Amino acid sequence: MNIDDIKLVGVMGGGVMGGGIAQSFIAAGFSAIVRDLNDDLIEKTRASMIDGRFGLKGAVDRGKMSQADYDATVARLSFTQDVGDLAACDLIIEAVPENLELKKTVFKELDAIVKKDAIFATNTSGFAISDVNKAVSRRDRFIGFHWFSPAFIMKPIEIIYAPETSQETIDTMVAITKKMGKAPILVKDAPGKYGFVGNRIYFAMVAEARKVLEEGIASAEDIDEVMKLGYNWPVGPLGMTRGARGGWQ
Repeated sequence: MNIDDIKLVGVMGGGVMGGGIAQSFIAAGFSAIVRDLNDDLIEKTRASMIDGRFGLKGAVDRGKMSQADYDATVARLSFTQDVGDLAACDLIIEAVPENLELKKTVFKELDAIVKKDAIFATNTSGFAISDVNKAVSRRDRFIGFHWFSPAFIMKPIEIIYAPETSQETIDTMVAITKKMGKAPILVKDAPGKYGFVGNRIYFAMVAEARKVLEEGIASAEDIDEVMKLGYNWPVGPLGMTRGARGGWQ
């Protein structure tokens, strides 16, 4: 399956991340269906996508999207509580909470329902892809697809491939990422480690900043100021943990 075959994208789990991912796809011309557990969760996701800080209406208000484009984009979006409605999807992206067993349970259910040539992608923040893919039969079409928050705004997407992942699947996900105006970052799966590239480096940075703070070398504000002014970071390591731009995931 290549990018021309990807017409309908299923997002398993809404919320901030799932909604932002779906929003990115529909803005790029794909149709997307978001599955969540109940009407309240679906409505919260819809509201975030449409009216939220990074929502589509804001893009219209800022002149980034015409009203006609907005109408066409929203028409490509649908929601469901029935996992069976994802059966015809060409690409499934899982965005459920960061729990390995939950993710494996979700993919096992999807594997039995979704058409056999569809690609499966997990938005895990750091679980080994070769652990998550044990839940499915299509390991050659299973890949990591880690977004940063807010998904609609942030450019990088870590594309994590396991030994079983086919080159065609990798190439397709790279092409999809570029079509959405994002930056694909290829990452080799590393079982036994958590965090891929971004989060591994981020965790190490924050841990060292906290050591400096605990040792009384500098205040939290001054630690952040050093990194902002000395290294041109938009926010310091300790400030980042307090939820800069919606938080890192």
